[in-house]
Amino acid sequence: MKIQKKYTEMDRLEHKINQLREEMIQSAAATGLNSHRTIYYSQKLDKLIIIYQKHFYYYDSNEEVFHDDKIV
Repeated sequence: MKIQKKYTEMDRLEHKINQLREEMIQSAAATGLNSHRTIYYSQKLDKLIIIYQKHFYYYDSNEEVFHDDKIV
């Protein structure tokens, strides 16, 4: 019997951060650190990390972060 893990909002946010980090690294390798694409990923990643920190340190970790697979 396979047990399915219920992912919390924080798990989903961590996954999205890791996914975006990988995309940023790949962009930097392909287009350079100062490319518009890499900077875009970096800024988006910064925003997600700030959201994560606010929810981790200041809010209830069960608070909704995602709505319809988009970050609230």
